[in-house]
Amino acid sequence: MALSGCSRWRIRQGYLLGLFYTIGLLSFTCIIVIWYGVNTDRDYIHPLLTQLIPAGHCACQTSTTFQCSSCLTCSHPDLVQQRTPAPAWKFQPARDGSNEGLDRGQCMAAFPGLFEDVLRATTFWKSQGALAIEDLDEIPLRYGMARAFIHDGELYVAAARSKGEDHRRKIVAVLSAIHRALVADTNRAMRQNIEFVFSVEDKVEDVTSSDHPIWVLARSATEEAVWLMPDFGFWAWENIQNSLGPYDQVVERIKRTDVPWSQKKQELVWRGKPSFAPKLRRALMEAARDQPWGNVKQVNWDQRTNIIRMEDHCQYMFIAHVEGRSYSASLKYRQACNSVIVQNYVEVERDFSDLEDKLEPLLADPSLAERIANNSVRTFRDRYLTKAAEACYWRMLFEGYGSVWNSSISVWSEVHRRERGLRYESFLLMDSRLMFEFDALRLTH
Repeated sequence: MALSGCSRWRIRQGYLLGLFYTIGLLSFTCIIVIWYGVNTDRDYIHPLLTQLIPAGHCACQTSTTFQCSSCLTCSHPDLVQQRTPAPAWKFQPARDGSNEGLDRGQCMAAFPGLFEDVLRATTFWKSQGALAIEDLDEIPLRYGMARAFIHDGELYVAAARSKGEDHRRKIVAVLSAIHRALVADTNRAMRQNIEFVFSVEDKVEDVTSSDHPIWVLARSATEEAVWLMPDFGFWAWENIQNSLGPYDQVVERIKRTDVPWSQKKQELVWRGKPSFAPKLRRALMEAARDQPWGNVKQVNWDQRTNIIRMEDHCQYMFIAHVEGRSYSASLKYRQACNSVIVQNYVEVERDFSDLEDKLEPLLADPSLAERIANNSVRTFRDRYLTKAAEACYWRMLFEGYGSVWNSSISVWSEVHRRERGLRYESFLLMDSRLMFEFDALRLTH
């Protein structure tokens, strides 16, 4: 007996409806599973899920290589032409590492290659014309941002916005680092006056468009309009979870507690939150799991488990470095150890698939690993991460930015009949709550 057309349609409709519900349920299940894989900080999830989850908060889908137009043993030709003849001078870490007052020629001689991004941004903005007050006025000041200016060698804060204590502390740290670089400069009063906006957020996109000339902590290769500035942690890093203090103080603690190479544990150490960059960090955890050299664990800040003090990382021969949401502020602390940094100086695949192959030769020949560690300390801890290097970079940033700045800077506002900015020294003494939504033109006395 044949089914009527109406009956066949009901069967087909029921089939399609069942298929729709099945696909919907599977999709919902996949979303939940992937969400769980991205956000959980559990020690173990199935490796298949690690492959399925997206990059998460991590800004980079693939590895990136910094393209340097000069090198660590030579200077960029454009910079060489600007140098004035000077007596032979060589950087000596013990003598010069904490000297924030090196002159321009000494900065160039001591830290070749350090100022590449300042030169890049300067070149970009010269091709665009110049920078003016109007360019800054177009930038909405969002949480984690501040606007300041340097006039006759003095630092003024025009406005600052903080969503909470973390923002406020980072903004104060950046302003303090700028002030330190200024007061150590014997030519500070002769420097060009400049005005600028900076952000302490991890990414440019967190606060504004990459077309704006803001000073930032990190940028992607396509974000050409922004200017890179030093990390706030060089001044000090203080928050609820970490109380590290000034970077150079961390280095001194590490020097006191570090052990001879022969006494270091022949293990790869890493501590962190997997959910911060799940695809990358879980790949590391899986690659090191059950390996005799693997000491890779997730941190639970709430329960205070698996936490290792920064200086205690130096007890290990190998320290894994995995970036976080964008750049990794913790890299400089790892570089302070006389250890081998894996994923930077011992380069491995981004999914850590060749981690074992890269570590085995170094474990078999500790002297080779020691040479890498010694080179890292000599290059970074004792040179490019010193207070001298940071101050040199700040002043080179002032100079590069100033070379394309095309507006006059006035301390006094005729329109508002008051000063446009509050001196840094006074801003620092303000009640912290007044810093959260600070605007010098609306400040009441």
